[in-house]
Amino acid sequence: MNLQQAELPAPSADARAASEALSRLVAAEIGAGGGWISFARYMELALYAPGLGYYSGGSRKFGVDGDFLTAPELTPLFGRTLARQVAQVLAASSPLVIEAGAGSGRLAADLLPALAALGCAPERYRILELSGELRARQQATLAELAPEFSNRVEWLDELPQRFSGCLIGNEVLDAMPTHALRWDDDGDGPEPCVLERGVALAGDRLVFAERPATGALLEAAQALPVTAPYRGEISLAARSWVAELARRLEQGAMLLIDYGLPRHELYHPERDGSSLRCHYRHCVHDDPLWFPGLSDITTHVDFTAVAEAGFDAGLEVLGYTSQANFLINCGVGDLLQEGRVDAGGMADVADLRARGAVNVLISPNEMGELFKVIALGRGVAGPLLGFRRGDRVHAL
Repeated sequence: MNLQQAELPAPSADARAASEALSRLVAAEIGAGGGWISFARYMELALYAPGLGYYSGGSRKFGVDGDFLTAPELTPLFGRTLARQVAQVLAASSPLVIEAGAGSGRLAADLLPALAALGCAPERYRILELSGELRARQQATLAELAPEFSNRVEWLDELPQRFSGCLIGNEVLDAMPTHALRWDDDGDGPEPCVLERGVALAGDRLVFAERPATGALLEAAQALPVTAPYRGEISLAARSWVAELARRLEQGAMLLIDYGLPRHELYHPERDGSSLRCHYRHCVHDDPLWFPGLSDITTHVDFTAVAEAGFDAGLEVLGYTSQANFLINCGVGDLLQEGRVDAGGMADVADLRARGAVNVLISPNEMGELFKVIALGRGVAGPLLGFRRGDRVHAL
């Protein structure tokens, strides 16, 4: 156990038992795979294995009592601000919102009344969620916070064949299975050797092991602006997901919010080293093999790859900017001022909390610069509200 692991809260006996069951499942797959599986496959099992994976198990993930806070958990002002951009997309397409990976359901609970207040409540709000446990929590959240919209909300098991409207993905791409790679300058040729990092067994322990990258993964790795030696990740799954959605979008836009960078920044030599990060009880660590299934596993998003996937499937890149610029353009400051409650000239506790939460959302040292927003669309005339100032499409 390293120092970072020693500082993590100790899992409960039940959590350990669930993790051990998942480890046995992983070990069996490693055995069936000839002693090795890709990290992408390991990440898929660790996060989504039925009943055992992080997102499909029963532990609480979001909020103060979970492992991390997302923007909607911080303040309802995030959803109210985002609603202004969603409203513009709905007006240019159809009255349908699809939210991919709705977490606790808080964003949906904030968006629906905000859109209604803007006079454009969607006829349907569809949530693409594969986790039964998260579906139940989303249903409970909506029943508590937005019961008047319950007849408009439905859950999807798979992507619709065709759709028009606005699709929202907040912190979805970073949790898609990713391939872990190491570029090694072995000096034997003009191209560096590309090794795929996977998971194997050493006795009964899960360990990292490497094999030469092949096929589409090798092709993608060789196309990156990487100077060996270098370690990093490529999410073929995120590219495929965006491309598939793009092909199904008839009119409207996808708004994707996540942390990441353009390709030339993400794979810069000074960023040598894995971007894998794990979240457990509001602690961050970098060992995804520690108690499989108990930590969220994420990687930085290559927003250039996201833009390319959408563009190649026929979408227009409508905007790309930091979360801070996007929220400011959409009027988060005005909404904060509207909700301010003064008592004798002094802001009350609720006002101070709201201001603190918004500061986290837009501060360059917090989520403001780390998180980015990209819009991909078809048949929607720009400019979009959230990208009026500070659009960085040129940097992709």
